[in-house]
Amino acid sequence: MELSEPVQSGLQLLADRGCFSPRAYAALLQAAFGSLLGGEAEQAALDHPDLGQIDPAVLKYCHAATATCIVEAGKLKADKSAISTFLEDCKFDRERIEQFCSEYQKNKDTLEILLGSVGRCPLHITDVCWRLEYQIKTNQLHKNYQPAYLMTLNVENNDSRSHPDINFSCSMEQLQDLVGKLKDAAKSLERTTQL
Repeated sequence: MELSEPVQSGLQLLADRGCFSPRAYAALLQAAFGSLLGGEAEQAALDHPDLGQIDPAVLKYCHAATATCIVEAGKLKADKSAISTFLEDCKFDRERIEQFCSEYQKNKDTLEILLGSVGRCPLHITDVCWRLEYQIKTNQLHKNYQPAYLMTLNVENNDSRSHPDINFSCSMEQLQDLVGKLKDAAKSLERTTQL
């Protein structure tokens, strides 16, 4: 796992027993998981009595760093050894690493479901329908005599939500340009897969 320098320094603060007692560490860890998974507001999560003696700015900084670490671990589907190695680099002791990993394992499935529902995958084109349209006049009574293509891209996604088809109109030159770019992309992909 690789996280930014500010996140790592926030985790190093959290690892410091002089700054966070074992009870404060456990409370902050549960608050971070609670705010990510339970929809609990950050301020409500940080109002735990064991966290009262810690500077609010340090508390929020460490909370954000912990939440970032949790989300990144969930995104990468990190195992216990990867998380342990990363936390050791952030100067966590064995007891705190075990506590973090056990809390992560307890909430791992819920976290992965939550992360899976966030964002969208790109749409996949399943079919293309086209129709040639020949425009004789415009609404300004000018004679046009230009062919145009009415294109419909049928799309689908991995999620269960339905997506409307993508419709657009283009001239013959624009369609030739689009086809040329798609052929270039296909050739590039073919060369990449052959390496």
